[in-house]
Amino acid sequence: MPLTILCLASYEKGFDFLREAKDQGCRVLLLTSESLRNSKWPREAIDEIFYMPDDNHRWNREHTILAISHLAKTEQIDRIVPLDDFDLEIAAALREHLRIAGMGETTTRYFRDKLAMRARALDAGLPVPEFVQVLNREKLSKFMADVSAPWVLKPRSQAGAIGIEKIQSEQELWETADRLGDQQSFYLLERYVPGEVFHVDSIWDNSELLFSIASRYGAPPMDVSHGGGVFSSRTLPRDAAESKALMDLNKQVLKAFGLVRGVSHSEFIRSADKGRFYFLETAARVGGANLADMICAATGINLWREWAKVEIAGGKKPYAVPEARNDNAGILVSLSRYQHPDTSQFKDPEIVWRMFKDYHIGLVVKSPSAERVEELLANYAQRIARDFMAIAPAAERASH
Repeated sequence: MPLTILCLASYEKGFDFLREAKDQGCRVLLLTSESLRNSKWPREAIDEIFYMPDDNHRWNREHTILAISHLAKTEQIDRIVPLDDFDLEIAAALREHLRIAGMGETTTRYFRDKLAMRARALDAGLPVPEFVQVLNREKLSKFMADVSAPWVLKPRSQAGAIGIEKIQSEQELWETADRLGDQQSFYLLERYVPGEVFHVDSIWDNSELLFSIASRYGAPPMDVSHGGGVFSSRTLPRDAAESKALMDLNKQVLKAFGLVRGVSHSEFIRSADKGRFYFLETAARVGGANLADMICAATGINLWREWAKVEIAGGKKPYAVPEARNDNAGILVSLSRYQHPDTSQFKDPEIVWRMFKDYHIGLVVKSPSAERVEELLANYAQRIARDFMAIAPAAERASH
């Protein structure tokens, strides 16, 4: 009897996961937002689609549990998979309620709650910037006395750079806390660490690391989110010292957090002053901003499809990651002032992917040479900024 996989997608993503699950012979159910009813889902790979009323893609937790419990009267659901960061908590709650195998609510906190991430990493002896919860006045005062400004104010359960603010003074922090009111306990304050930001993307099964690759962002995502600009990333040569250090640190983080199977996207920063790597955050999902397309270009490994295979195997059937290629790749993505930007001016043979999304422009390049990838990214970033780029308020620019 084929497995039935219920996928949760409050945003339009995960198409290759859905296709792979169907290719593997699964019955594929999709629960998505009512506001995405007209999205271009790969309907040939989906047996049934169900829609939840949503408020800016957010679903009512209790209503979702009741809806899926009703569905479970006639469907034998074997797996529940959240395709976006914002779906992790509801997926965990559904698994707990229906007693379906997979990550429960306690472990999920380490992959959604930035305060829980930092506390667990600190307990495990891993390097994290100094931090404090925005709550107890005495602790906040001591933190600001011990750690020099500026600081970074972060919502505990948002994704990426959404809602992050740089705080320059103690007075600004108290004013911000007053503005947040009863919501302030859902934030943390941490030392601002200037430097380069990296990400490590990996595949896990039976609590063992099977594949990982390290990459470096262009400008830090927070800077792009708040100041505008072209988002970019590029894979690091696998034998580079920084690549090995990042992959080792990522392995330590995810072992400490208890990831059993699936994929992960973790971010780290290398401080500009001492060159030390610090853990920033992790997520039990495929990275956003089409990073999976860049990784696939460099390695031939499609993280969405491999995630589906891992979930289907469920630790009970053998799973092996395909052998990875050893190319280099980079990606650029930007908002565009044109609804359908014409990218025909970009003609280099290294281009292997183009984004087709209203008011966006994006390219992926691949080459055996890391230097060639850097050269193309630098050239394209200037041309995209000059000829295409649009800037929107940070809250409107959140990338999923």
